Order: sequence, then C-alpha cells, then structure tokens
Amino acid sequence: MSAQTRFTILDGGMGRLLERLGAPFRLPEWSALSLIEAPDYVRRAHQAYVDAGAEIITTNSYGLVPHMIGDHRFRTEGRALAARAGSIARAVADAAPRKVTVAGSLPPIFESYRPDKFIAEEAPPILAELVAGLAPHVDVWLIETQSSTAEALTALAVAAPTGKPVYVSYTLRDERGRTGPAELRSWEPVGDAVSRTLAAGAAAILFNCSQPEVMSAALKAARLAIDAFGDPDIGLGVYANAFVPEPPSDEPYAGISELRPDLDPPHYLKWVDRWTGDGATIVGGCCGIGPEHIEAIARSRATQA
Repeated sequence: MSAQTRFTILDGGMGRLLERLGAPFRLPEWSALSLIEAPDYVRRAHQAYVDAGAEIITTNSYGLVPHMIGDHRFRTEGRALAARAGSIARAVADAAPRKVTVAGSLPPIFESYRPDKFIAEEAPPILAELVAGLAPHVDVWLIETQSSTAEALTALAVAAPTGKPVYVSYTLRDERGRTGPAELRSWEPVGDAVSRTLAAGAAAILFNCSQPEVMSAALKAARLAIDAFGDPDIGLGVYANAFVPEPPSDEPYAGISELRPDLDPPHYLKWVDRWTGDGATIVGGCCGIGPEHIEAIARSRATQA
C-alpha cells in the first residue's frame, strides 16, 4: 500500500454477490428481487462484507426505482421496501464488533449511465419515498452512479434536509483506451462537477461504476477542486467496477455484463494502492468486486499500519 494507510473501507457490489449466494435474481428487478422475496440473503451479503473488513455498508436500495420494480409496486411498496433495506443493513452494522457506518443508497432514478434520461421534475417525489423509508436507519447518504450534476444535485436537495451527511458518487466516461480528461458521462469536466457539488453541501465526493483506469485522473481533478474549496474534512473516494465497459443502450438490463479476468483481488489491490496515493480516503468496490476483494484491502491496510 501507499504511505496513506488510513482510509475507510467501503463494501463491494451487491447484485453479483446475491447471485453468488443463491438469492432470487432476475432482470429487471436485479438486486431488489432478494429484498422483495428473500431478504435474509441481503443480510448475508451485508454480513459477508462486514466480516471481510468493510467499515461502510451500503443499503440494498439501488434497484428500488420504478423502471426496475415497476410503477405500481413502487407506488404501493417503495417506501416500505426502502425501510426494509435500511433496517437490514442497520441490524448487521449494530451487531458488528466494531463501528460500521450504514450508507443509504440513492440511485439514478431513471437509468444508470444515461444522463439524457433524467427528468428533473419527476425525480424528487421518487427520491422522497426512498429517503423517507431509509432515513431512520442510515448514518449517511450515498447518492451513487450519478451521470450528471443535474441528477446528483436534485438528489442532494432531497436528502440534505434530513441533516445526515451526503456523499455524492459520480460515474465516468470510461471507453476502452480512453486517455482524455476526466469527465462525467454527461461530458461535464470532473473538476467543475466537484466544485458545484461541494457548493451544494456534499460531505464527500466519490467515483464509482467505472473502469479502474479512469479513476486516478478523476481523483486528481477532484482533489484540486476540494483543496480550492478549502474544507479539509471533505472525503474523497473511489469504488470501481470489474466488468468490461459497454456503450449505453436503449435496452438496459438485457443481460449480466462479463467480468474482467484481470481484476481479481491481487490486481484490484494494485489499483487501490494507486488511488490512496492519489488522495482517496474512502475505497471499496462496485459491480463484480466482492468480499474477497474487500478482505484483501483490509488485510493489506492492516499490515501497513
């Protein structure tokens, strides 16, 4: 590991772990199906990450949006399902032998990776249902996989009145071989996006659900913006995915993406070392990064402490 060994360990991806555990799993419900039909699998997934060394676990609420569970189910059960997701994570965290923070996941409301699908006037009431269900159980908010500042700042405005810290995590343009400047999937420069997000009250900036290769440039751009903002307590994090990048599609969730063979725990750990050297203070994993990766990160950090 790099010289900066004191960083917080976030958990890894939920959907693929649930599938590995044998939970009910199909599209388009994705990880939400286990919450609906067999919530004990969600508990087991959270427990696996705590056992591996995660210090932040993320509620299984990413799939609790109308386009994944259906409009009718969201209207009638959305808040209750969010409360279930929050209570399961809270129980696992409270039973842990050390402090474990619960982050309430607030996902893209309309579709991941598609800033063009965002409908500003329709998002707040959907977000409000998730916030209402999760709020009693979470310590912080994690607004994740945001493709534009428009969707991120809309979610931040809904979550902020709870008084809990709000973390915002952006997803990046990560086409294979990309070497250009760090940009959100909306083409917004990372530095500009971070400055706007900090001005809106975010307590931490993260980058997730993108290839490891694009994370360092984003971290460096974010660090410059954070330093200019002047608050040393702002967190900076990264949790990359492990699947082969795919172009945006008008037919989402057509299948489960192929995982990269070069992102097993030892190889992912090399990226973590780079990110902590770039100033990351929160590190974990997204799609395809499991408890074995988190355990490797925790073990490596412990040996360098």
